[in-house]
Amino acid sequence: MSHINLKDIQQKLYDGLKPSGWGDKLKGFILSDEFYQILVFLYGEINEGHRFTPILKQLFRAFEECPYDKLKVVVIGQDPYPKAGVADGIAFSCSNTGVIQASLKYIFGEMHRTISSDYVQNPNLARWSNQGILMLNTPLTTRVGEVGIHADIWKGFIEYLFDTLNSYNNGLVYVFMGDKAKAWKDHINKNNYKFFITHPASAAYKEAQYWDSGDVFNQINYVLKENYNTQITW
Repeated sequence: MSHINLKDIQQKLYDGLKPSGWGDKLKGFILSDEFYQILVFLYGEINEGHRFTPILKQLFRAFEECPYDKLKVVVIGQDPYPKAGVADGIAFSCSNTGVIQASLKYIFGEMHRTISSDYVQNPNLARWSNQGILMLNTPLTTRVGEVGIHADIWKGFIEYLFDTLNSYNNGLVYVFMGDKAKAWKDHINKNNYKFFITHPASAAYKEAQYWDSGDVFNQINYVLKENYNTQITW
């Protein structure tokens, strides 16, 4: 690892967050020693013969594609897709391969059921991010072929993020997908809107006919329309 300058990588990742407005909000963590140690860990994984996903270049894509001043919704998922080359930094998005993964297939099925029978299934979810939806994986990375193994190293970042949002952003819509996401519920202030639903991976695991989201996508738009006179184009 001697030929890799992690301080430079740390700075570049921070610089990448500036255009979307997240740089100022996350600077305290991204330029900290705690985040430097996350980079040390990730490169240590490589030195031990492991691979992690998504690639570092796409690590903060969920933030880069979601303008901070448009932030309305935070979708809290679980691990990134564990297959190499699939995760693109936006939870559930499959823009790297264009191949719709099982969880996203069930999400699109629910869109077809509850939004429109003509719903267009575009695997790149940056279009949601661009409208102010933070599609968040917790943790941001995982080891290729395994899930949950990086949860501890990202806990500090997720706590920092939620503390920041609690300080500066009231009235956000939070969607907790599955039990792992629900574990973060007490980190979110009460002056926000919270939806608790199952994770679409659970439907995929059971090979269910469909995933029941509790009509969450229409519910989100109802809250946004009533409170902010705006809606998401799903």
